[in-house]
Amino acid sequence: MSDEYQEKRKRQRFIAKRGDTTCFWLLQEGERIPLIDLSLEGFSIPAAAQHPVGTRFPFTLSLEGIPDKIRGTAEVVNAFKDQAQALNGCNFVSIDGDGASQLREWLTVHVIANASMRITAVEAEKIVDGPSLI
Repeated sequence: MSDEYQEKRKRQRFIAKRGDTTCFWLLQEGERIPLIDLSLEGFSIPAAAQHPVGTRFPFTLSLEGIPDKIRGTAEVVNAFKDQAQALNGCNFVSIDGDGASQLREWLTVHVIANASMRITAVEAEKIVDGPSLI
């Protein structure tokens, strides 16, 4: 890790897959873009699919198999490239309606479904609400 690196995340981000299957998606301009990760404060997406750093854009998030959508505005806050892929990190600027509580529910269920050992909903909520472990 570089001495210049400083973690900016306040919340734990969760890989947007269950097993090998993407389960969280960004719907934008008729396109379905797989999220890389997701948290209560934002998400990351493949950089080739999106906007330059500093751009604000309307978003719609979906969870595979669930008809409900979460809408709002996000801002691209960083661009990152490693050996595998280029990513854009996006923070939520605003989330419409009850989208924030719906996102918390989605992530809580996601944590329970992906846990390697049995955990309760209360334990999963603490993980979702907790700080970044990176």
